[in-house]
Amino acid sequence: MLHIDISVQQLVLRAALNDTPTARRIAAALPLEGTVNRWGNEIYFDIPVQIEAAADAVTDVEIGTLAYWPAGAAFCIFFGPTPVSEDEQPRAYSPVNIFGRISDDPGRLRDVQGGAHIRITRADE
Repeated sequence: MLHIDISVQQLVLRAALNDTPTARRIAAALPLEGTVNRWGNEIYFDIPVQIEAAADAVTDVEIGTLAYWPAGAAFCIFFGPTPVSEDEQPRAYSPVNIFGRISDDPGRLRDVQGGAHIRITRADE
């Protein structure tokens, strides 16, 4: 299992990638950097990776989920409800490919501002 570090503002969070085609494609593209966009309790940023929607792509995800949004070629991190959620569970705008999970407390992302710089690296790089 590959572990990654998510560095944004003053935070560094550890996450584990699943063994899926999407996770392997994203791992191969590391390191990734971008500018944070906020959508409710989701942060996302564009990445230079094009991946089709997986057969098991979903809109309802768990808190702490890492997902790839095929419609926007974006790396997404869910840490609470989004504008389309019906309760406290995060919900993506459209189906996403789940490829990993935050190992640390995803709630630490609540203070991350749109426009912040984000960097994703293999852990211990």
